[in-house]
Amino acid sequence: MKTTYAVAALAAGANAASIHHRHAHDALHALEKKSNDNSTCGCTTIYSTYYGQPTLVFPSVPAAAPTTSSSAAPTTLTQTQVVVPTPVAQTCSTTGVYTFPATTVTLTDSTTVAVPTTTAVTSGTNVVGGVTTIVSTATTVTCPYATVSTSEGVTTSVIETTTYVCPSAGTYTIAPITTTVTEDTTVTVPCVTSYTPGTYTQPEVVTTITETSTVVYCPFDVPTPTAETTSVAPVTTSAAPVTTSAVETSAVETYPVVTSSVETSAATATEYPTSSSKAPAPTGGLGGAAGQPWGVTYTPYTTDSTGECKSQSVIEADIAAIAAAGITTIRVYSTDCHTLDWVAPACDKSGVKLIVGIFIDTAGCDASNPSVQEQIDLIAKWANWDQVDLITVGNEAVLHGYCTPAELAALVTKAKSAFTGYTGPFSTSETVNIWQQEEFTSAMCPVIDVVGANAHAFFNQGTDASEAGAFVKSQLDIINKACAGLEGYIMETGWPTKGNAMGKAVPGVSEQEIAIKSIVAAVGDKAVMFSLTSDAWKDENTDCGCEQHWGCASVLGITL
Repeated sequence: MKTTYAVAALAAGANAASIHHRHAHDALHALEKKSNDNSTCGCTTIYSTYYGQPTLVFPSVPAAAPTTSSSAAPTTLTQTQVVVPTPVAQTCSTTGVYTFPATTVTLTDSTTVAVPTTTAVTSGTNVVGGVTTIVSTATTVTCPYATVSTSEGVTTSVIETTTYVCPSAGTYTIAPITTTVTEDTTVTVPCVTSYTPGTYTQPEVVTTITETSTVVYCPFDVPTPTAETTSVAPVTTSAAPVTTSAVETSAVETYPVVTSSVETSAATATEYPTSSSKAPAPTGGLGGAAGQPWGVTYTPYTTDSTGECKSQSVIEADIAAIAAAGITTIRVYSTDCHTLDWVAPACDKSGVKLIVGIFIDTAGCDASNPSVQEQIDLIAKWANWDQVDLITVGNEAVLHGYCTPAELAALVTKAKSAFTGYTGPFSTSETVNIWQQEEFTSAMCPVIDVVGANAHAFFNQGTDASEAGAFVKSQLDIINKACAGLEGYIMETGWPTKGNAMGKAVPGVSEQEIAIKSIVAAVGDKAVMFSLTSDAWKDENTDCGCEQHWGCASVLGITL
């Protein structure tokens, strides 16, 4: 029997500082969760737990036993009781034609329960369930979500609530569940389902079962109102529609679902053309040596509180020190502070490659944004493509609400047309949860060549320093599946030396060394370390209190 089971959530060129694209983390990263990678949702999450009555006030109604017809031996059935009008799970032990009689349930009051729901998953790590919410502006969303609780060996579905502070318009998946399977299969996850008063009918279903021990879910129709009810809303659930396995039938209907938990409207996406001539994908040029970091992020600003542009001699010394430690690549975020006329020549002299970036830090994700257009023009004029490993357009620009997916895709296409002679790969860098959104991948996958993601284990409160490598590896596994045929790379990952503990994630000098060595061992050849230096100009007034303390040069063997 192919079983189903429940899984629990693991609770550059611009030569003046006037165009200072200062990159830093912020409180949004506090949502880096072990479930995705997380699954960052672009919001600050505050967990509280709500436990309702241990049993519902409605009487249990036993599901009617089916009749069968088959030339084989008589069939037997294992079934569950109907407590509320959820799809009835019934296990058919043999093949044959099953007839499931009609069942009716009448509810006199509204109720919300955790209901088991099946969904098909592929081999590997999958993110399922959760509550998908679309918000049209910055807002706070408080909603219930379903999870499982285990006590004294008994696993029970429970409903908890969570509050997300969403900083901008977008689509957010709240409290998803991560499961890892070794083959394509069907899993069962709990989901929040609300029922309004009314009479629910599960119609008669005639189904041909072609495999033994098949589980069939028989859904209920949308209810008719009771005498006391003037209108009845459809059933609301956070999970995917129920499906059946190895069943030949036209009688099983899709369970009605509504995926948004708040009354909001989606922002209208502008239509932009995609690239008609993609640059050829890389053929093995990206990444570093096994057991070594691919690169380190580099910003040409002084490390004091002023954050002014570094001098040319300091930049040259920095790059020479990076090269001396065996680091082959640096990632720059923009064209700030002589990136193209001082940083790039220093890299060329020391044999260090560049990941060139176009930084977007305000709304205006197109060439009409003067800052964006200036960076594109400077890079196009510079055009030393033999120094470039990768071009990234945007860093968490969609996460922060500066770009829609369609706008960012159009900007990548714009850069491709502007950078004449460049035949290397293009990408962008977003958090893993953004890559898990269909709107984003459908827009971006056709115009990029590799999948780039920022993944910080420190912001996953269930991960300590020694587990950082395993966490980042799980994030890489997720993005490797984001775009068919495209390989994933970690564009930013690290661990701070000071700040506030984030659950099991504790900052510190020794913790940083443990974490970064763990990351390098697990995915170093496909990861860029963040960052070369600690920077006093960054904002320290964040939840983690860690923004100024990510410098990891000493751990990487870089002597500045």
